[in-house]
Order: sequence, then C-alpha cells, then structure tokens
Amino acid sequence: METNRQKKVAGVLQKDLVDVLQKAMLEAGVKDMIISVSKVSTTTDLSQAKVYVSVFPNKRGNEILAELKQLKPFIKHEIAQRTRHQLRRMPELQFFLDDSLEYIDGIDKSLKGGNDPIENPELLPRRKKS
Repeated sequence: METNRQKKVAGVLQKDLVDVLQKAMLEAGVKDMIISVSKVSTTTDLSQAKVYVSVFPNKRGNEILAELKQLKPFIKHEIAQRTRHQLRRMPELQFFLDDSLEYIDGIDKSLKGGNDPIENPELLPRRKKS
C-alpha cells in the first residue's frame, strides 16, 4: 500500500513529467502523436519511480520508449529543476509502456464486432435436451 508521501511525490512527478515530455516532443518537431503519463508509482524509500507512458498511435510506442530511455538524463535534470523545493533527492526514473488503452480498444472491438452472441445466436452451441 502506498503512503501519503509516495502518492504526493508520484503526483508531483506525473504533473511535471507531462509538461516536460510535451515540451520535448514540440522541440523535436513531432506533431502527429500524443504522449501522456498515465501513472507514476514510487518505491517506499522514494529512490525509484516507475513511469507508465501512453502513446497514440500505439504502433510507435516502442520507438518512443527507446527515445525516452535515451533522453532520461535530460528529463531527470528538467524534473529535478522543477521539484528542487519539494524533493530532496530525485528518484531514478524507469519508463514503461502502458498498453491498457490498446487492451480496452481490443475488448471494445470484439464487443462491437460480428462475434456478438447476443445479436447472432448461431455462434453459441445448441443445448442438448435431456
């Protein structure tokens, strides 16, 4: 279970990471995609922070994740500058791809697709009469 301190630090990091990542994308000239920070979780000693990033379109997710790992020192420095009055030590950032939106989209497509047994009862096996 997360402590209040962990939740506060994660919230501060998430807010600042959104600003820094969007600024970095604008400076790189990338306008055809959206990056959002869906969740940040910290360890109890606040030395590590897991950052879950959502990318749309999601086919470029691995490419963006690799780029974020390369830019980690720059991102960490920017966040440290913004949070210097709130945090003593800057946690080590670890970036992960959040594919929950893709998962939800897959469920949504299967529900709306032609494989809906409510609208097409022939998809279900017939019951045997006993």
